[in-house]
Amino acid sequence: MSRAGRRAERLVHAADARLPVLEGGPLLRKAFPDHWSFLLGELALYSLLVLIVTGVWLTLFFQPEMREVVYAGPYAPLRGVRMSAAFDSTLHISFDVRGGLLLRQTHHWAALVFVAAIGVHMLRIFFTGAFRRPRELNWAIGITLFVVSLAEGFAGYSLPDDLLSGTGLRIAQGIMLSIPVVGTYVAFFVFGGQYPAHDIVTRLYPVHILLLPGALIALVAVHLILVVHLKHTQWRGRGRTRRNAVGKPFFPQFTASSGGLAVAATGLLVLLSGLAQVNPVWKYGPYRPDQASTGSQPDWYVGFLEGALRLVPPWETNVAGHTLMWNVLLPAIVLPGLLFTVLYAYPFVEQRLTGEWRTERHLCDRPRERPVRTGLGVAGTVFYGVLLLAGGNDVIAQTFRISVNALTWVLRVALIAAPVLAFLVTRWLCRALMAAETERLAEGVPTGEIRQSVTGGYETDHVPVAAFRPGAPRRPLTGARTGTPSRTPRAPEHPDR
Repeated sequence: MSRAGRRAERLVHAADARLPVLEGGPLLRKAFPDHWSFLLGELALYSLLVLIVTGVWLTLFFQPEMREVVYAGPYAPLRGVRMSAAFDSTLHISFDVRGGLLLRQTHHWAALVFVAAIGVHMLRIFFTGAFRRPRELNWAIGITLFVVSLAEGFAGYSLPDDLLSGTGLRIAQGIMLSIPVVGTYVAFFVFGGQYPAHDIVTRLYPVHILLLPGALIALVAVHLILVVHLKHTQWRGRGRTRRNAVGKPFFPQFTASSGGLAVAATGLLVLLSGLAQVNPVWKYGPYRPDQASTGSQPDWYVGFLEGALRLVPPWETNVAGHTLMWNVLLPAIVLPGLLFTVLYAYPFVEQRLTGEWRTERHLCDRPRERPVRTGLGVAGTVFYGVLLLAGGNDVIAQTFRISVNALTWVLRVALIAAPVLAFLVTRWLCRALMAAETERLAEGVPTGEIRQSVTGGYETDHVPVAAFRPGAPRRPLTGARTGTPSRTPRAPEHPDR
């Protein structure tokens, strides 16, 4: 053994004498899947780490105060303008602190990527059926993580007290007021008085840097513990069963590849922050209740709420002296409540309907194998996409010079018709792909060689799928006459068809 090796061995034994280093053998040998689709959860984790590091740095300079000050910084267009201390400190971070704008934009981009990575990760779990027994709890934790990340993003987005974030807070206050009976009390409590009040930023600050991050870290920790305890799901393949896990050992292969992903993700976020401007608050100016930013668009993850608010007609009714604002209550409270209730309940409903709740499932489904589930997932994605487009209907109408009212009606129709059409087309495609695979398995792969039979017809040679290799010798399996329709075996029926 070399001198460096002996030193490393002594270091490990010295650490093991004080910490249970070598006792983690089973964990160090734990197999992690190496398919790219399993890296989406890691991308969310590393985006969260970037958020924590940059967020801690930003707290050293941000002042969550609503006292009025006069700006005297280097940005000339706002010099002499009255604004809150929160907005003034945001400008100070952006223009006066060395590297401040880079880190502030890195924090913002990391938040966008974090929510996106969670969303795509949950889609992967949904389409592959990785939410089934015994992982229903982990699915619920993932949905909760997504909800908390939405709240965390909105809270951080609202802290600078610029005209754009203030417009978002004004919409949030209107949503609170739409709650029957208690709406006015909820809005008064959250804002600390009659709108606009002066406590909202001061109250959002501890929620953003303490309560919600603590909840996120706790949920991620529980999620990872359950992943280790239950082991990863995996794609079907040779040597992979419900009782084993095939992949890279945690150390050193997975640790090296995952560490490389962490470095690459961090580097790309910093590069993106240096090249792509995001949330230029100095262009919006400080918030004033009598103004609204033109073409204001929220971050993408709350864009579906904005779109829902724009699509619902102005319906209002009076019940027992109380005004029910259905145009706000339905899209902003009822719709998200129903959406996340369905997501929480889906694993249990599907397993009951398919009879799979009695057995554990550790192998992933291909989306085409579950036409109904895949169709529902695509329909939900299309529904979300229509709402997201509706959130920017004014910008789209202005860009393409079309009527915003006509576009709104088109999106209203699309919100109902597009998901249904997407479900039917997706289910048909999945069934067609499965039928084609079944036919290929039954008849083999055509070799491209055609011969004439003794009766004068023509036949094509086939080889078994497992034996087909490009360039390998091909031994005929069956002959199929051209012009004669062949019988296609039906694909095996799945319980959800």
